[in-house]
Amino acid sequence: MQDDRLTLESRLSSGLADEFFSSLSAGELLFYAAEALALGLPDVAARWSPDPLVKAAAFLRMGQPQEALEALRDVENARVAVLRARAAWQLQHPEALPLAETARRLARQEGDAGAIIASAALLGELHLTEPRVALRTLAEGLKVAEVIGAEADAYLLAVLAHAQNRAGGTDKAQKTARKALARSPDRSPARAVALLALNRPADAREVAAAGKLGGLWLIPFTPALRQ
Repeated sequence: MQDDRLTLESRLSSGLADEFFSSLSAGELLFYAAEALALGLPDVAARWSPDPLVKAAAFLRMGQPQEALEALRDVENARVAVLRARAAWQLQHPEALPLAETARRLARQEGDAGAIIASAALLGELHLTEPRVALRTLAEGLKVAEVIGAEADAYLLAVLAHAQNRAGGTDKAQKTARKALARSPDRSPARAVALLALNRPADAREVAAAGKLGGLWLIPFTPALRQ
């Protein structure tokens, strides 16, 4: 399976992505476009995925919130609500926080563990200026992962490291950031954010460039960029 992924990554990164995707069936498009996003190729996923959630997530990776909202126009569920809340956050819309809270409530109602974890990570990010609040919010995501028997999400751990650092737990934050880095895929937001928590901004920028991450991903974790 790992060899198959490496082969796919090589093919999609070689400039032959459009040729590859144009030959796929509808079902194959769904699968391989999601794989492209997982491999850190959001431009390919945005261009080819027929799944509005994958397409929106890809646009958000690239810092294109308006395009993400357009992709989500005709669908409704907790995961969509989380993506819309993140789009609002990227747009610096004043409703970003209530939208994220609504997304978390919907995720709880639907019993969608993935959406609960994603909303917890986003709310933790939104509350980083109040690190104690962020820590309490992120704890729910950790608890859900524990309940379902899954590893803690790498992005949630990366956000947690920043919250811990801002709350004064420097040693704990470094340990959490190293764990997030170890679990994070190449070219992913989780990897870039974890590297920032480890005070490795040049490496974070390299990951962001390789994964075509919009600069909006890094701003909440680098206060100087807000100036």
